[in-house]
Amino acid sequence: MTNLSAAIERIRSGGVVAIPTETVYGLAADAFNPLAVARIFEIKKRPFFDPLIVHIADAAHIHRVATNIPGAAQKLMNEFWPGPLTLVLPKTTTVPDIVTSGLPTVAVRVPDHILARHLIKEAGTPLAAPSANLFGRVSPTTAQHVREQLGDSVDLILDGGPCRVGLESTIVSFDGPRPCVLRLGGLTVEEIERVAGPVNVQTIDPEKPQAPGNLPQHYAPRTPLYLLSAADVPARLAALRQTNNFSIPSSSGTGFGAGGGLAIKITKSTNLDAGVQLVRQKLGEFDGFTTYTAKAGVSVGFPR
Repeated sequence: MTNLSAAIERIRSGGVVAIPTETVYGLAADAFNPLAVARIFEIKKRPFFDPLIVHIADAAHIHRVATNIPGAAQKLMNEFWPGPLTLVLPKTTTVPDIVTSGLPTVAVRVPDHILARHLIKEAGTPLAAPSANLFGRVSPTTAQHVREQLGDSVDLILDGGPCRVGLESTIVSFDGPRPCVLRLGGLTVEEIERVAGPVNVQTIDPEKPQAPGNLPQHYAPRTPLYLLSAADVPARLAALRQTNNFSIPSSSGTGFGAGGGLAIKITKSTNLDAGVQLVRQKLGEFDGFTTYTAKAGVSVGFPR
């Protein structure tokens, strides 16, 4: 049995599988199986008031989980699915309340990853799949990141290589006079507005989140993070080395000069998408080094 075949069988039998998408790795279970979905919350240590995203294999399957699709939502689906866009829509009665945290709406998208879509299609069910990390931590962009955070608590990890986008999906709702961006992500506000017209942006709702990522602190690294200009990075690293709370693993190789392995260099010529991927990948790697994670600092250098 191949890894994909095993993943399909695990989903069908009520298991929880870490899956690749173009954004980040997801922790997936049958969205119509409340007991399987409950395991997602248990593994992630995620509060039940934080709703999940449902993944479908094709936009044609939207009516299995959502109803009353607004015209603006249809335009966005036609333009950006499959892709890093999640739409919050009125849910069907078949979607369990545990998936939506009791809300009358469901967050849904079509992932732009062939393994994820094939898994959903062959399993025969939409998948509830938040990011495959402990709640509040940095989302994983490689299978190794999943292993480091979740270990053996996941039934199976389907390795589809590094995530192409490396950033969570943008989430848009439609319960007002204008579409509203609830979470910034892989699609920019400008891209959304080009298709759907003017939108509002409301990305934090600590009282009752309408979508994942609405809490004041989310996707946070354990490793301290410093945002510096490129010129200031060497001095910052030198100052940190003089404390007792700083060490650099010998395997490092992305730094500025000798011993600067914890620095990520972003230059004026760096492609924006590539820069996002690099920062997210390295943050995940740095958090995985338990020998220095709680001590060291990561410096991200930007050109003046």
